[in-house]
Amino acid sequence: MEELTNYKEHAKNAINWAWEILPNLTMAIVILILGLWLIQLTNKLVRKFFQEKDYDLTLENFLRSFINIALKILLFVLVISQLGVQSSSLIAIIGAAGLAIGLALQGSLSNFAGGVLILLFKPFKVGDFISAQGLDGTVKEITIFYTKLITFGNQIAILPNGKLSNENVLNYSMMPTRRDNIKIGVGYGSNLKEAKDLLLHICANNENILKEPVPEVYVDGLGDSAVNLTLRFWANTAVFWPAHFYVIEEAKRRFDAAGIEIPFPQRDVHMKS
Repeated sequence: MEELTNYKEHAKNAINWAWEILPNLTMAIVILILGLWLIQLTNKLVRKFFQEKDYDLTLENFLRSFINIALKILLFVLVISQLGVQSSSLIAIIGAAGLAIGLALQGSLSNFAGGVLILLFKPFKVGDFISAQGLDGTVKEITIFYTKLITFGNQIAILPNGKLSNENVLNYSMMPTRRDNIKIGVGYGSNLKEAKDLLLHICANNENILKEPVPEVYVDGLGDSAVNLTLRFWANTAVFWPAHFYVIEEAKRRFDAAGIEIPFPQRDVHMKS
């Protein structure tokens, strides 16, 4: 009989507690649903705003990510507060959680700081071709924590912003022009002047190679089996690689036609009986 009375008492308390919390719980759910809808709407408006204003794509991606995360954190605080958690207690909880998360996610915080530095100093932007951390690729996206590259093989490489902001980054796209240095070896019996003139003629007849600064050819060194020539020319960054590959292929074709030898390593072996 006593157990039945205790059960009824607990059930009554549970029902009373449910009735007390039900309005706050209902309002919290409404706030959550409405908040998620507003965040989605805000993200669309922000994206539309950046598209209309034609801002830098790097800045756009970074700010969109930051705004999305900040709004979700704000929504979380509103929902928890609606459930009856006191503001002072909530601040203490957030502070303690922030400390614990900060210690556990030092790398992520470093990546966030790196993302801010990349956004401020702009060592590269979306669309630039860079070399970093042993990888070459075109910058596809810069987010709060990571930078995405598209490699030559059309693969996505994800690099942490923390290392990108603290290590060497080679940006091939920042300057409008680039200088190429192509080394070509010719045989010791070849006519050096003819070989140099052919290389300069190749540059003069290619529209992708700039006429100023003037292309130059130097004798770079005397190797074991070849005289090493270095051809230097400038080209616009957008057409650098077509010019580079054209010169190499055309040099081989013209040297063959002129009878200029491009030697390769070889060794004579004498057999004694």
